[in-house]
Amino acid sequence: MKLVSDPAIAKKIRKMQQRVKWQDPLILERSIDQTKLVLEDGHADDSEFSFLVVGDSGAGTHKGHDPQRRVAELMLPHHDECRFMLHTGDVIYLVGSREYYQQNFIQPYQEFLVGGEQPKKIAYDKMVFNLPILPVLGNHDYYDLPLLFGLVSATTLPIRRLLQSRLDLDVGLYGSGTGDAYARAFLDYLCTFQFPGDLARHLDQHYTSKTDSGRCLSYQPGSFTRLPNRYYTFRYGGIDFFALDSNTFNDPPPLPKTQEGDADRKILEKRRADLELEKQRIMADSAILNPNNPKDAEQLDDLQVKLTQIEEIIVDIDKQLTSDKTTLTDIEQLDWLRQRLIESWNTKEVRGRIIYFHHPPYVTEATKWQQAQTLAIRNRLRGVLDAVAEKLGSLTQGRPLVDLVINGHAHCLEYLQTADTGHADSHIPWIVCGGSGFSLRRQRTEGPDLREIRRDGEKLVARSHLFIGRSGQGFQKHRPYSCLRIDVKGDGQPKFIVRPLVAEWYQRQWRDRSIEPFEI
Repeated sequence: MKLVSDPAIAKKIRKMQQRVKWQDPLILERSIDQTKLVLEDGHADDSEFSFLVVGDSGAGTHKGHDPQRRVAELMLPHHDECRFMLHTGDVIYLVGSREYYQQNFIQPYQEFLVGGEQPKKIAYDKMVFNLPILPVLGNHDYYDLPLLFGLVSATTLPIRRLLQSRLDLDVGLYGSGTGDAYARAFLDYLCTFQFPGDLARHLDQHYTSKTDSGRCLSYQPGSFTRLPNRYYTFRYGGIDFFALDSNTFNDPPPLPKTQEGDADRKILEKRRADLELEKQRIMADSAILNPNNPKDAEQLDDLQVKLTQIEEIIVDIDKQLTSDKTTLTDIEQLDWLRQRLIESWNTKEVRGRIIYFHHPPYVTEATKWQQAQTLAIRNRLRGVLDAVAEKLGSLTQGRPLVDLVINGHAHCLEYLQTADTGHADSHIPWIVCGGSGFSLRRQRTEGPDLREIRRDGEKLVARSHLFIGRSGQGFQKHRPYSCLRIDVKGDGQPKFIVRPLVAEWYQRQWRDRSIEPFEI
């Protein structure tokens, strides 16, 4: 039984374009750039500023503790000193449902919202932020419930086992609607305007900022805090930020229709069947445990982690099994990124570039490095950066094309640095911030070095310098939940002071964990 269903890329793109009336005649008539916003807070020209980062946060209260709320409390002392918060995706678990926004987003972040003193009165599709929260879509924000949940009664064995299990899965009755709940919560949901006159007035009121690419959305903290699109860019303190939707360029290439490809397919099918059986065993085992018993609660936590890991692997296998010659990559978005990076490097007032999106190309968390989606993301990002490097030539003067890449998806906090990869993603710092609320993961047993297998042998492509994730066993298990404050320093080429903010759940109580800031 599948717990989640991942819509096809073409459907994701089509639905999201409909919601923002992508390239509507009234939008084209006004020369509006639907991929750009200007953050109108009166400080966007300051060369030194700070911002927060969270990711994979969207879980509610689990087994007597609320990690997302604890992480939010870590950020509160920094609220007034930081200009905005980046969110690396998976805002809501398990399937991005609207019914969980109140519990899993609004209440934990209530101090960041207008009217947060009465969070239960805030509708998920009417949120206004007093400190900008600028997210990207995670895979769970797109997930839907399988058809089985809606069409088959609860008397069937798989559903009965799920309902009887003691696992906190936050499934509910609804899926994301192919990202509809996220779009209503964060995007400027223009499709609600049925009459041209209403849309025209809205555009003339809120798309008033002028940039070199035309008019764009004016993001006004405390007043109008909507995003123009599922991927977008903004400039702050001379830094260009690029927010991407990696869910539409993470499909692996098709398995070759050869004898070797057929053999790989059979291996994947067998592995998938074995994983489904293991899921059933986990749910059966969880049904006999008591969450109020501390020993059982620890076992339930381990089972939940195992179950969600298995589900991720199954989704990755499904992407490989269903891929064929019609596998779609979001070429439009990747071309947009290529063009905007070239423009950024040719703009004198820009002194740095940060990209953030959900799926990490480089990560040492136990389940991610070998996934087909990781390789797909890495190869496609490399393709973009290689094309940019070729176009720019010596303009970069030896600097990396990007000053920092921030991701989520892996449930940990990690800092890596690429080596000479043979591509334009060399010597870039990468931060994975995905440990802000959902079940944490361990580092892979192979350690901090990441190697690729190439025709001429193995090549070291990246090294991890910091990994904060689950460790220990049983009652000695450490669960350090995390977020970041990043301080941007200097008037020229920027320096980043990264401050990990960590709260650890250990032996059924919270304790703050001190991690020294580091410079990149």
